[in-house]
Amino acid sequence: MIVLERKQNYSLVTQNDHAKIAGVIARNCKGEYFFDDNHTQEILLAIEEHDRGWIELDSSPVWNDQTEKPYSFIDYPLSLKITFYKKGLDEVEKMSKYAGLLCSLHYTSFIQDPSEPAVREFWKEEKQRQERLSKELQLAGNEHKQETLMYHLDLLKFCDYLSLFISLNEPGDNKGIHPFFRNGFPQLFSFVTEQPIVAHWENQESVSLSFSPLKGEMEVELPFRAVSKEQIEKNGVLQAYKDTPVSIRKIVFK
Repeated sequence: MIVLERKQNYSLVTQNDHAKIAGVIARNCKGEYFFDDNHTQEILLAIEEHDRGWIELDSSPVWNDQTEKPYSFIDYPLSLKITFYKKGLDEVEKMSKYAGLLCSLHYTSFIQDPSEPAVREFWKEEKQRQERLSKELQLAGNEHKQETLMYHLDLLKFCDYLSLFISLNEPGDNKGIHPFFRNGFPQLFSFVTEQPIVAHWENQESVSLSFSPLKGEMEVELPFRAVSKEQIEKNGVLQAYKDTPVSIRKIVFK
C-alpha cells in the first residue's frame, strides 16, 4: 500500500493500481526509447505487472502500532513482504520470461539488508532465477543484450517512480516532496545527457517533467481511498478502508 498522510485522513493507493498507471505511462513513451522491438510488449507487461505480488496484501490494510499509521510498502514486515514478492515474480514469469527477469532484477535491486536471513535467501533464489532465465533467453554472455536488459530495467524503474510521484506526494505541493524525488529520478538516460529527470507540480492537476520521454501530454487516473483517521480510530483500519469509497484523481503529465 502507498500511504500519504494528511491532516484528517490517509490517502491509500494500492500497489497494483500504481503499477497499472506505470504501465499506462510506459505505453505512452516514444517507441524509440524501448531500443528493442523484439521485447516491447514484454517490457510493457513487466512494468504494469511488477507489483502484482501486493494484490492480496493490499486487499487488507494493516495498522502499524509503532508508527501509528497504516503499514506502507516501505515499512511492511519484511519476511511476509518477501513471500508475496516471490509469489508475484512467479506469476509474472509464467506470463513472460523476459518480464519475469526484469521484475526479478527490479526487486533484488532495492532489497538491500544482508543482515536479514530472509533477504539473503531471497537474493539466492532470485539470482538462480536470473541466471536460468538469462540462459533460456540467450542473454548470458552477450554484452549488447545485457546492456539492453539493464536499460529496460531503468525504463521500468522510471515509470515506477513517475507513478509513485503522484501517489506519494500531495498534489500541487512542491515544498513537501517525498525524499525519493528531491534530487530527481535516479535513473540516468543517455537521451537526456545523463542528467536526472525532475518532476514538478504545475498545479494540483498537472505535473511537468524536465525532460519527457512521452509522446505528448497525457492524462492518467489515480484510484485512491481517503480513509478518515476518525473512522480508523472508531472501527479499525481494515473496516474503515472497506467503508471508504474509491475516488479518482486525474493528473496530466507534460
